[in-house]
Amino acid sequence: MAPWAQGLNTRAEFGAGFSRAAVCGLLASGIWQFRGVGVERPTCLLNRSGERVAKLKKRTPKKESVKIGIIGGSGLYHMAGLTNTREVRMKTPFGDPSDAIVIGTLEDRRVAFLARHGRGHRLMPSEVNYPANICAMKLLGAERIISVSAVGSLREDLPPLDFLIPDQFFDRTRSRISTFFGRGIVAHISFDKPTCAHLSAHLADACDRAGIKAHRGGTYVCMEGPQFSTLAESHTYRQLRFDVIGMTNLTEAKLAREAELCYAAFAMITDYDCWYPQHGTVTLEEIISNLNRNTDNVQRAIREVLRVLGDERKCKCGSALAHAILTDRRYISRVVKKRLAPIIGKYIS
Repeated sequence: MAPWAQGLNTRAEFGAGFSRAAVCGLLASGIWQFRGVGVERPTCLLNRSGERVAKLKKRTPKKESVKIGIIGGSGLYHMAGLTNTREVRMKTPFGDPSDAIVIGTLEDRRVAFLARHGRGHRLMPSEVNYPANICAMKLLGAERIISVSAVGSLREDLPPLDFLIPDQFFDRTRSRISTFFGRGIVAHISFDKPTCAHLSAHLADACDRAGIKAHRGGTYVCMEGPQFSTLAESHTYRQLRFDVIGMTNLTEAKLAREAELCYAAFAMITDYDCWYPQHGTVTLEEIISNLNRNTDNVQRAIREVLRVLGDERKCKCGSALAHAILTDRRYISRVVKKRLAPIIGKYIS
């Protein structure tokens, strides 16, 4: 008998007319069998002659709405303290996310956690499927994204172990898909203020309550990677008065805005970029130690955010696409409408 048959609810699985004892007895004797061998979810029962005896009802996957998504970067591959968890393997019109999404309860809030680079850090920044990651969060019902990333400092007064809550980005990427649009539909969102000011304030306040030194506002220059900066690049970024350097957040922020999600980031400083005179004396062990300490700190900060963050959004992120779609609705194909349904469904009937 198939192992999962021990848990059969015969009324739910087959409808009225079959007792559990009768079903299990017939399965054990071989008089009935499941269609297929090694199938996780068979469709019906067959008798010895191969005739269908009963059709199994399709079990509807559990659905729940998760309002807050957390994307973990380098060092943060799981969230400590999550309870009542389940993993979800999402399929999106843009492909698969970086890994399974873990849904669980933290500070009495249902949240969805995704490791940006996959568990075990398998994906380079350029390999991350950012559209799928953001779309998956949208499909789960998320309205806010709290992002976590490791960065290098471009200022002496932004030392390792400090956090920065960026409010601006500068794009130095080259090989990223950073929009849901194209291929038959055009949209131009407003992006002068690329992060959600309301959510960012919550992140900064949470750091204060957790005893973590956080800098409110600053420019995050997003480079392609995976190589770090040259010395000439690092000095140029300093002359342009940028604050920190990383490889991921800007792409997420663009897609989150198109998906009408609030987006804010904890940029965790692990070390100074290569401009720093003593940069060459920093050991890998020191960087890893800083990364681990930052990871512990950011998890405390996230819990503080969840304790006080209200359900109602007090920003305009949720209507970012209201006047952004330029393509004449008559020329938007059904294929495009289907592909972008999670993103533009409320605007395109």
